[in-house]
Amino acid sequence: MSAIADNTDGPIETVQVLFALYPGYNTLDVAGPLEILSRALHNPKDKSSKAFKVQFAGPSAAMTSVQGLTIKADMDYEDANDEIEDFDVIIVPGGDGVFDVLKNKTEPLGLLTKYVELQEKNPAKERTILAVDIGTLLLAQQGMLEGLAATTHPDYYTRLEQICQEASTRDLSMRTDVMEERYVVNNARFDLGENPDDNPYIIKKSRSEKDDNTQNARRKSIARKGSNAWKESRRRESIARRAHLPLGGMRIITTGGVTASLDASLYLVGSLVSHDSALEVARVMQYTWIKGVTVDAIDV
Repeated sequence: MSAIADNTDGPIETVQVLFALYPGYNTLDVAGPLEILSRALHNPKDKSSKAFKVQFAGPSAAMTSVQGLTIKADMDYEDANDEIEDFDVIIVPGGDGVFDVLKNKTEPLGLLTKYVELQEKNPAKERTILAVDIGTLLLAQQGMLEGLAATTHPDYYTRLEQICQEASTRDLSMRTDVMEERYVVNNARFDLGENPDDNPYIIKKSRSEKDDNTQNARRKSIARKGSNAWKESRRRESIARRAHLPLGGMRIITTGGVTASLDASLYLVGSLVSHDSALEVARVMQYTWIKGVTVDAIDV
């Protein structure tokens, strides 16, 4: 069962993550997020308090990356589709195999569409899709970036813009704002951090607003830092408001090149576990967290 349920108090459970693999994925697009998520703890003093449980789905029993690393699948896509309600996060890596998926219209395209449909039917659930590198192109193909902002590897900005434009024309929908950022987050559940100097995220104003000197102003938030800020706030998040957001308010994160997956994964830890947990993971890894942007965050 999904660890992140409706807005009710209860014990903190393990966040269920599914890597949506295919032949020809990029090794670091998987290994980077896996390294960070596997180190994240709910309680830094308790190594048994693992915050994430990771599984792999693929079209075959095992998939080999562009670099030659083979990962055994925990389930095929038929089972993944059947069990999709169990997952809180789906991670889509990039890699040369993306172009075969686009050409042949194969998984994980269907899985991603079904995941969005679940969110739209039940926007009270907290679900996230993290697309790494050119994995963003798969989301664009399915029309999942319409009305949102996104990024990808710098060499593929033009390709992403092209696919997004074709999708918006096909679906008679809103355009996608392709941004040159380390990572881009849409439909954040809440703003973290009240002091601009301490804020772990760069909060960017609405994409529809004019680009001026206030573009990067941070919104005030009464949410404390931590994964349960929305639960412990005196004001409740508006589910009705989320329902009217693109994709039912599902959090969509896209990244630049392969190392940007480390930064976005730290954001994910900060959002679903705690900011302190993310900082501790970065410290242990001796990694400097480079922040991206959050677009149209929801204040609780």
